[in-house]
Amino acid sequence: MASNHINGNGVAPSLEVAVVGGGIIGVMTAIGLHRRGINATIYERAPTWHEVSAGFAFTGAARVWMEQIDPALVELLGSISQKTDASTSNAYWNGFHPRTREDAEDETKSLLFRTPTNNLSFWGCVRSQFLQGMAAMLPEGSAKFGKQLVSYDDDYESGKVILHFDDGTTAQADVLLGCDGIHSVTRKVLLGADHPASRAGFSHTVTYRTMVPIDVGIAALGKKVAKSACNHLGPNADLLVYPVMSGTLLNIAVFAYEEPEFPDPVKMTIPVDRSEIEKLFKGWSPQVADIWKLYPEKVVKWGIFDLEDNPPPTYARGRACLVGDAAHASTPYLGVGACTGVEDALVICTLLESVQQKALGGAALRDALTGSLQTYSQARLERGRWIHHHSRQMGQMYHWRYGPTGRDPERMKKTLEKNWSTVVNYDVWGPLDPELRELAEKRLKA
Repeated sequence: MASNHINGNGVAPSLEVAVVGGGIIGVMTAIGLHRRGINATIYERAPTWHEVSAGFAFTGAARVWMEQIDPALVELLGSISQKTDASTSNAYWNGFHPRTREDAEDETKSLLFRTPTNNLSFWGCVRSQFLQGMAAMLPEGSAKFGKQLVSYDDDYESGKVILHFDDGTTAQADVLLGCDGIHSVTRKVLLGADHPASRAGFSHTVTYRTMVPIDVGIAALGKKVAKSACNHLGPNADLLVYPVMSGTLLNIAVFAYEEPEFPDPVKMTIPVDRSEIEKLFKGWSPQVADIWKLYPEKVVKWGIFDLEDNPPPTYARGRACLVGDAAHASTPYLGVGACTGVEDALVICTLLESVQQKALGGAALRDALTGSLQTYSQARLERGRWIHHHSRQMGQMYHWRYGPTGRDPERMKKTLEKNWSTVVNYDVWGPLDPELRELAEKRLKA
């Protein structure tokens, strides 16, 4: 049932927003909307909350934006995350050259470079744990499961966006936010099924993920992995590890270049034997060469897809727009895909709150919503493209496939620090009306 929003202009029904997709950014966006008195309903295709039990992290800059969405989000993240501080650094090791375990742990022989984490201030956590915590913050009944979007109509006559699901049911809202990920149906409908950007492309990289108790990780890779992220680089692959779950688990991710097209571009996963990892690291340093032993015998290989080859020309049409991976799916090599989605969520929540405060109706409301979504698209388009472009670049660099850096540690470090500076120093409000910054800051203090 719609709540009423009261302001100086009178009383108007709350905006009704359909959030398609119950992942990290979809739920975060819904929380931000509810906090602003906007009714948001999540339509998730899975039968219940579902997220990969893998680690990911948020920068200090992303947490600033997250706090403006809802301070409770940062409180939740803080309660479950492994935090970096100014004394730690991300370490990049030569995982290929050292021939003995002693050499592999000797910084003078194997460390390529370090980058301080104080400008990033990553807080790492387990995706599924963060999602479950956020889901508990939602009002009861605000999520509908088993709802796979098939299409939608931006209906001029009714003034509503009509959503059509594969079970034959429909729903309606004032606005549709497509938070439905890399293979977004919202994007396909918004751009047209034949548009090149309606489908994500294979980045020709894959990943194999697992988590192990921290003592097991230390025994395999040394004490260097206990406090901060370590990335082991080499030809056509890298091994990234970092602690999560308050330092009790080590998140392990193997990334690799793969020339053929991925066999299942829809699911993006295929079951494989861990011997693939063994073959991948044959000839590498002993620690890395044996990392396959920490994986179960049967593992999932994830194909990494993004929008780099065919980026969307817009994130919004009419009263529908794309948020998070649906807009700018990227490879994970910059480590800020979710952080970029946080930026999206804050901007869209603030823009819709601005519209709601005007207490409009009819054609005026429709026009204001359409205009706000166009403002969102214009503000976010360049940022989204920058992220997936430079993330691809980082992956090539880690796999020693990026010409401008080659295997040169100094060039790698300069490239990485330049890119991360762009990530953390970005002002979300820069491309927007200053009044929106004021509205967001006012909401933070409320």
